[in-house]
Amino acid sequence: MLFRRRQPISRLTKLRELFWPRRGFIRSFHYLTKRVLRLSATPHAIAAGVVAGVASSWTPFIGLHFVLAFAIAYLIAGNMVAAAIGTAFGNPLTFPFIWAATWEVGHRLIGKGNPTAQSVDLEKRFSLSAIESMWQPILKPMLIGAIPLAIVSGIIIYCIIYFTVAKFQARRRERLAERARARLAEALQGSSI
Repeated sequence: MLFRRRQPISRLTKLRELFWPRRGFIRSFHYLTKRVLRLSATPHAIAAGVVAGVASSWTPFIGLHFVLAFAIAYLIAGNMVAAAIGTAFGNPLTFPFIWAATWEVGHRLIGKGNPTAQSVDLEKRFSLSAIESMWQPILKPMLIGAIPLAIVSGIIIYCIIYFTVAKFQARRRERLAERARARLAEALQGSSI
């Protein structure tokens, strides 16, 4: 094999690196940032796509985030690749915080008061495996709570990504134009000799 390790790593090391990469999470963040910046689309399409991915990550529908992100991106003329990258907002490290925040906000918006005062028997709800039994106490508050959180985070993320991508693309066009001028000057100088 071309890219095989000389010393195979153990199963324990593979498991550890699944949850905590050897080179850290910063490297993955930088990769995703550069991937978004280098997409060939308008700044609006890229920003709208990422916002679609982030907005879908706020919903409690695990497993449907990509489908939701693509649907939202289609509706707001966003880039599909950027939407897929935006779903990285919801990951195993952020899901507990996302779920807690959406449930809390949802309960407050519905007007049920303090959500911690209610006891929900999750084991019973999941053993029935019926959406009807989970809708009222769990999914409805989370879905209602996801709406304002997705709107606020979407506005903030859209502004940040739109201006960052626009600036990056302007600098890239300037660099390419400068290279083209340099090549043209070199070609003209070479032909006059």
